[in-house]
Formats: sequence, C-alpha cells, structure tokens
Amino acid sequence: MKFVHDYLKHDERLYRHISPTPLDNPKLIALNHRLIDQLGLTALSDDDWLSVISGHLAPLSDIAPHALQPIAMAYAGHQFGQWAGQLGDGRGLLIAQLQDEKTGQLIDLHLKGAGLTPYSRRGDGRAMMASSIREYLGGHALNGLDIPASDAIGVIVSDTRIQRQYIEHAAALLRVSDCHVRLGHFEWVSMYASDYFEEFVIKIIQSYYPHLYDKAKNTANIAEFLTEIAANTAHMIAKWQLVGFCHGVMNTDNLNITGSTLDFGPFAFMEGFDPTWINNHSDHTGRYVYQNQPMIGRWNLSTVYRTFGLLTTQNEIDHALTTYETVFTDTYHKGLCQKLGLKMSEPAIQLGYRLLTLMQAHRLDYTNSFRALIALLDQDDHSKQFEHEYGLMTNLMHSLPHAAHSQWHEWVHDYLNYVQKTTTKADAISLMQSFNPIYVLRNHMAERAIASAHRDDFSEVTRLFRLLSDPYHIQDIATSDDTRMALAEEAVAVSCMS
Repeated sequence: MKFVHDYLKHDERLYRHISPTPLDNPKLIALNHRLIDQLGLTALSDDDWLSVISGHLAPLSDIAPHALQPIAMAYAGHQFGQWAGQLGDGRGLLIAQLQDEKTGQLIDLHLKGAGLTPYSRRGDGRAMMASSIREYLGGHALNGLDIPASDAIGVIVSDTRIQRQYIEHAAALLRVSDCHVRLGHFEWVSMYASDYFEEFVIKIIQSYYPHLYDKAKNTANIAEFLTEIAANTAHMIAKWQLVGFCHGVMNTDNLNITGSTLDFGPFAFMEGFDPTWINNHSDHTGRYVYQNQPMIGRWNLSTVYRTFGLLTTQNEIDHALTTYETVFTDTYHKGLCQKLGLKMSEPAIQLGYRLLTLMQAHRLDYTNSFRALIALLDQDDHSKQFEHEYGLMTNLMHSLPHAAHSQWHEWVHDYLNYVQKTTTKADAISLMQSFNPIYVLRNHMAERAIASAHRDDFSEVTRLFRLLSDPYHIQDIATSDDTRMALAEEAVAVSCMS
C-alpha cells in the first residue's frame, strides 16, 4: 500500500482543506488489528491510533510525510425523495487515501466525528458514542457476511461533551472504505459546478473504474460506467435482502458508486419477518422499509442518471437501469435458493417465496427460521451445531399457531421431496450452512454493548466484534441472547440522531 492524494486532482470547488478538531481525554473503545494489518499500518501503536482517531494526526503523518491533507467533501442529494441541495461532510474528513500497488484499488481513511466543517450546517461536527459503536459493529457484521461494506480501524470516546437529546460524550470512528464518492457527488457537480461535470466523470472513472478509461484519448465509456454502477448497487442490495439487512436511510448521498455499504445510521437486521417494518424512527412514511429497498436503489440511480443527459443517451440510461433490475433479480433468486440448499430453478424460487409468506404471516425470526431448516435434513448429526439448529426448529414450531401447522407441514413435505429429487442432503446442508448465518447484529445486542460502554466497560463491543467475524459457525463466546428474537419492548425503531 502507498499513500496517494487521488481526490485532490479534482477542482477545488469540490472540497475544503480542514484539520480535525481534537477531542479531550480520549479513550479507546476498540481497534480492528486485523484491518490494520491488511492495510500495512502496523507501525502505529494502539496509543498512536488513539491519538489519530481523536484528531491528532501526527503519528500517521510521521510514517507518511506530506501524505495527509484532510478534506471535507462537497456533495448534494435527494433525502426521503426530496431535493436537499448542498450537503457535504458535516462531521467527517477524508484524512488519507491508500492505493494497492498491485491492483490500483483505492482505500479511503475517513475520520467521522472530526469536528466542524464548512458543510456542518446546523450540526456540531461531532458523533455520539452509540452511533459510532453501531457503525463499528455494523460494518464489521456485513463484512463477515461477505457483503460489500465499509469497515473501521477503530472507535473512541472522549470527555468532550455534546448536546443531543441529553448531554453526551463525543466519540469518533476511523472508517475505511473503497470509495467515499457518493451518487450525490454527481448531483452536486451538476448543480453547482456544471462546467466541470464531464471532467469530473472522466476522472472518477479513471480512479474507480479504470478499465473503462482510455488514457491515450483521455476519454471513458460513460454508458458502461453507469451500467456497472447499477450492477454493483443491485448486487449489494440483493445481498442486503438475503440477510434481512435494513439500511434505513437510502438517500442519494448515502450510496456510493462502487456498491459497498456506507453510512450506518438507523440500520437494523430483520428479526420477526415483516417487510413493512419501519426501522428508522425518522422514516414517517416507510419509504426505506425492507421491501422498498430494491425499488429505492433503482429510483436513486434513475434520479442521479438524469445529470448525465449531455454525456449519454436515454437508451443507454435505460439499459443501465434494466441491468440493475436483472442483476438484482438474479442475485436475489440465486441467493434465496442457496438459503434452501438448492440450485436456482423456478420451483426452488417458488419454495423460497412460499416460506417467506409463511414467515411473514406469523412474524417468524428471519435469521433463525432459515438456519433452522438444516434440522430438517441433518437429523443423524448430534454435534453442538446441530443441537443449536434443532433448538431453532423447536422454537419455530412453538411460534407457529396450531392452525398454521398444516400449512407448515405441507411446505416441509414439498421441500423435502424437491431436495430428494434434485440434490443430496449433504450438498444441501453445505449450502445452507454457508448462506444462513447463525449470528447477525440484532439491535438488542448492539444496545447491550452500548449500555456497557456507557459504564466504561468495552468488553461487550470486543466480544460482539469477535462473534460477528465468523457468523456461520457456533462459537463458545456466544450467549443465548445472541440468537434470540427481540422482546416486544426491545423491538424499537432507531433514530437518525448521531
């Protein structure tokens, strides 16, 4: 890895140079040493990282002289379907970029909670500990599920006080992502720097989709660029749907151009299956509920692609949007079949939808219901893992009202017959174990870690981080709380406040 200044090649209207405002008396909540190793940044000690994340960048500057030029990026966006105008990094700074010298891939280091910027609007530039811990664990959880997402080097808390609903201790997170260029960047340039739009697009393609850039002619295949963004976004959202992930705030400024999950605000993993469940307390109309996520992804692309009208044709835009629909459907259907231990086919897809209908009708736990299916096939196994799955199946049967048992048994009969006709139990079990996690970050798990952190006990953050590193296998550090559905009083929507 080498340090680069890739984003600084853009017109200076797109960003402002600004240094972080350090936090007082910081304390380390958690560090992701595996990610630090992957980035080749092991020269920094834990104390060095504490300094960096608290806003004192000197330890990082010492190993990369002249490499750090922190900037706040300008972007715009549609929020909840309405044009919001200029937004930008109101509390985060892109403090550095790394580049893989073999692949050319860029890696951003983004300090969230860094203090006031020119784009802070009415905010104070700070972050709450609760939202910082949630993002630290949420990104890690998705990475553990093999879903493209930002990660984080570490998270800290400080004695600096901030006003939210109550007086809180300010925190900070050092986020790592392959891209902080959002769909909303194109909206900003189109609106506020239209003379630079074509050059911006070409330079972005050069950085993030270099195979579409012709260096000799300094031109790029813009139509294919739009198609690949659409395909990557569709793939990401299909993967969300398959694990029951609800992003909660899919504004155009919260989706990036590489199809990796960004901006963990009021996210949640589905528990009792209800596709219309509103997990974001601020989403009064349910715009961003689970069942709408695929449609919203397409709406965002369609809205932003209008800014490309002078650089491409409507047919090319339509092709990109059709690609989005095709990739989403294919990825989702293939994954749904894999969750049943089956190869993709129309009968397997229909079995999947019938199961989802049954789960929705009785609000069965999304994660546990799929994992429990292994018990239908693995009845000769007496391992600890099978005991867990058998317990899940027992709980599932207890959750079903007596009147639904005949419907359930009919589905099981059809499913087992189809497995017998099309595959082996061993192959089906192998697929199911690979695509149905045991552990996801349930809201009550995150809340328990946050409550402990408020008492200066960060051990639960560390435990959950380890647990979510390997979500497909039984772990000795797990507790019964890690796989139970939230109690009625715990099943709350999460606020955007952060």
